[in-house]
Amino acid sequence: MAAALVTAVALVLVIEGILPFLAPALWREAFRRILQLTDGQIRFFGLTSMLLGLALLMLARWF
Repeated sequence: MAAALVTAVALVLVIEGILPFLAPALWREAFRRILQLTDGQIRFFGLTSMLLGLALLMLARWF
């Protein structure tokens, strides 16, 4: 179980690092736009992301 958790965190770090590595200007602009969002909008995106992740986990367990 611990190995799976470490693997998952490692994959998140790799995936999250791709955009700043390949296109730092685009990454900076994305953060500039995010800063202009309200707290409610950011929470909505966070909730949507979590629900999508849970759905993908459930789907992966079926296959």
